[in-house]
Amino acid sequence: MVTVVIGAGIIGTAIAYDLQKRGRSVVLLDRDAPGKGASFGNMASIAVTEFMPASRPSVWRQIPGWMLDPEGPVRVRPSYMPRLVPWFLRFIAASRPAKLRALEAQGAALCGRALADTLDLLRETELEDQISEQGCLSLYTDAAEFKADREHIEILERFGFAHEVIDGAAARALEPALSDKIGMAVRFPDNRSMKDPYKLVLALAERFVALGGHNERGDVVGFARSDQITAVKLADGREIAADEVVICAGAFSSRLSKLLDEPIPLETERGYHTQIMAPGITMQHSIIWPARAFMVTPTAGGIRVGGTVEMAGLDAPPDYRRAKVTVRRAQTALPGLACAEFTEWMGHRPALPDTVPIISVSAKVRGVFYAVGHGHLGLTYAATTARLMGDLITGGRPEIDLHPYRINRF
Repeated sequence: MVTVVIGAGIIGTAIAYDLQKRGRSVVLLDRDAPGKGASFGNMASIAVTEFMPASRPSVWRQIPGWMLDPEGPVRVRPSYMPRLVPWFLRFIAASRPAKLRALEAQGAALCGRALADTLDLLRETELEDQISEQGCLSLYTDAAEFKADREHIEILERFGFAHEVIDGAAARALEPALSDKIGMAVRFPDNRSMKDPYKLVLALAERFVALGGHNERGDVVGFARSDQITAVKLADGREIAADEVVICAGAFSSRLSKLLDEPIPLETERGYHTQIMAPGITMQHSIIWPARAFMVTPTAGGIRVGGTVEMAGLDAPPDYRRAKVTVRRAQTALPGLACAEFTEWMGHRPALPDTVPIISVSAKVRGVFYAVGHGHLGLTYAATTARLMGDLITGGRPEIDLHPYRINRF
């Protein structure tokens, strides 16, 4: 039984490792080396509190104003707007109150397991030194900003996720580099950071190979199938025989699903980061500032600044002005932050209109499975998704009901 896992980011690599461990013969296939996509530049956060659906009315009502602001938290390139309309209509449809409550529960079911599953995976692969002990601070200048984020806090309270409201002085005691402008914060002790998300993927890929797994490089252009999948076709003319295929190629997964006549309403939320290797400050916690739409994480030997969303598709060139905006905002929270010895990066987050990922068997082709659309939570969900997919593919009983995450729910 040969299983081809398409996509060697953190999701695909974790799935390949889990299946190889269970006795499958696994090929991990990507057009690039493991970890070179979105997993290279994510914000290194196990963000178990960030499952609130983006399709809330409080968000989409602000989108027209954001789109008129070139430095707003959401930016849509005008040329891409017509292609985005079908996705956005589904996004609006996911904002009904009953639908939102269901989506919150589905996100909470995954996030409720995420830290424990991540720690289990790290211990099993002897990579437990890769995760921090410190949590995350959510920042607010005053009570009005905190009230504007109250919807998020209420959801965490409803599902029992750990958090602590502290004043500005307590926040600065935890992170002395914070500005005096910060009047209060919420501490999320279970939102941990990875020391280097790219190196984590590489290390996990090494464990996969040590178990007998195989890495292959190639660009997928088609599939061979009769009554089920039989092979993966590559651009260089090769075919890789397959009894099973797992599609988990991030934002590029929709191109693959179309080859199987199974379209997915998947878009890319293009994310930018600035990796600063001479920041002039030290940090222990990651920080987010909801009102200003950025995050800062100590990772990869320096400090990484990221945030905001750009909708422009898979092929448009990067606009690194987005990265510069987030650095300026971060310097408001961290006035001592220098931007020296830095690099800028852009990657593609895979975004479904209802925010909840697809963790599913194909509805059309026997032997095909999907782990797609994890959005901003790919690293957070990786270990949990791998365990659930391993159960699903090998005939086990997943510990979460996967019906809400099915591919044909749209």
